[in-house]
Amino acid sequence: MKKKASPEVVAHLRKALGVDARIASLLAQRGISTFDESKAFFRPKLEELHDPFLMKGMDKAVERIQQAIANNENMLIYGDYDVDGTTAVSFIYSFFGKLHNRIDFYIPDRYKEGYGISTAGIDYAADNDITLIIALDCGIRAIDKVQYAKEKGIDFIICDHHLPGDEIPNAVAVLDPKQSDCNYPYKELCGCGIGFKLAQAYSIASNLGTDLLYDKLELTAVSIAADIVPITGENRILAYYGLQKLNEAPCIGIQAILGVNKISKELSISDVVFIIAPRINAAGRIDHGRKAVELLLTEDANMATDIAKRINEDNTTRRGLDEQITQHALEMIEQDVFYQTSRSTVVFHKDWHKGVIGIVASRLIENHYKPTIVLGEADGYVTGSARSVKGFDVYKAIELCSDLLEQFGGHKYAAGLKMKPENVITFRERFEQVVTERIEEHHLMPVVEVDDAIELEEITPRFLRILNQFAPFGPGNMKPVFVAKNIVDSGFARIVGNDHLKMELHPEGQPNMRFNAIAFGQGGHYGAITRKRPMDICFTVEENEWNGNVTIQLNVKDMRLTEN
Repeated sequence: MKKKASPEVVAHLRKALGVDARIASLLAQRGISTFDESKAFFRPKLEELHDPFLMKGMDKAVERIQQAIANNENMLIYGDYDVDGTTAVSFIYSFFGKLHNRIDFYIPDRYKEGYGISTAGIDYAADNDITLIIALDCGIRAIDKVQYAKEKGIDFIICDHHLPGDEIPNAVAVLDPKQSDCNYPYKELCGCGIGFKLAQAYSIASNLGTDLLYDKLELTAVSIAADIVPITGENRILAYYGLQKLNEAPCIGIQAILGVNKISKELSISDVVFIIAPRINAAGRIDHGRKAVELLLTEDANMATDIAKRINEDNTTRRGLDEQITQHALEMIEQDVFYQTSRSTVVFHKDWHKGVIGIVASRLIENHYKPTIVLGEADGYVTGSARSVKGFDVYKAIELCSDLLEQFGGHKYAAGLKMKPENVITFRERFEQVVTERIEEHHLMPVVEVDDAIELEEITPRFLRILNQFAPFGPGNMKPVFVAKNIVDSGFARIVGNDHLKMELHPEGQPNMRFNAIAFGQGGHYGAITRKRPMDICFTVEENEWNGNVTIQLNVKDMRLTEN
């Protein structure tokens, strides 16, 4: 159970907002204590975004771009091949492409060039007389590459949100609020978010207004959702209005993705994560990330549909590889006694597809809840993706093994790395040692974090309407999870789909207060439920639409039989 909110704050919010104690408590848990803070939370405004010139290096970045446009220089928009990188490139290319016609974009090949700024990308720029590269979602550790570009007469502006190293690249400007000497007030922007701030600053300096700035605002919401950054502060504002644009007037490329997949409902952040993001990602995983940028930039509906269909095929291929490699990795874990007592999981096979190993790492954590690294081999190097468990900094753990690595980068919960094949066994041993020394027991126990206890009678249509206004949901503002005690099924429980439980629940002794409920992947509880044994459940509250009828549904995350 999350920490209880201050009774004084709850009482103040109840009076100021005219809401019940439950809603006031949920707001207080999110750090909201005043009417004005509540207003900003429920009604975000684009005007409340921070001044972009508060970010270190922003004035130099804008000045260099103005100079490039004035001198008719060739510019290159360079970005990573994942969703954050490709949306950032699409956003910035679209923005500056309407102001300058000597502009190109570049996405590195995941397999030939790897993550981040590549020598091949700089050579491409040099061969095409490009004198300014704007790098998005990468570059903060590209010391040698930026120097290599400088020797070829190419300037860099770096827009990154990853953790810097001890040395900062010698670029014209480095925009990254995670720099220790950057006083920008919000530190959790994604790569596309940093790109948005650059475009915002340029708009202000050039008196452009906001129409061009907001033209592809939906891409910021896609990026925020896919990169799993906190949906707080500026990210909440950008996600809120980006989702609005996504649902009202998305770019032709996103329209094509939705059309090809026959999606017509209003989209949430969760829908972006599970419907749009995997398909954009699939291009870079299976084919080439350039295809995703072409889709997001095209104004031709027929071309968009054609690319969306091909990306869908990539996504189908990705799913097959994901399932195959996950099963192989699980078999390896079961057969190796090392993993019976280990605090980490590091698995390697030279033939595993580099494009899906990050997804596989996440799948393995669902089965073996430990910091996990999945490794494959290509072009003489072993590359890997790391994923972590709640509360454990996997990036720091990898950093402590960096003498065994050629390259690494990432976040607290997700990272990438590259090493020589002969270092794999030593790395596994060292990583296990580091994790064992730093991890705590509670980190190894998956938990469902509960916001509050609730009586089912409190769940009314009005309660749900207010709850829905807490959206967009995501890290830092997850959909509230409640616990209710002594709940039984009415006798209609059944298993549907792939081991999911469909139920009709009510408090014990109150059979008339019934709620439809779904519990994904929890078919194993079917026997106990049909015996009508009381249980405690934790759940979120949502709307379920079926045949035009909208009802309240409980999405049960976990259940525990009540002791007799």
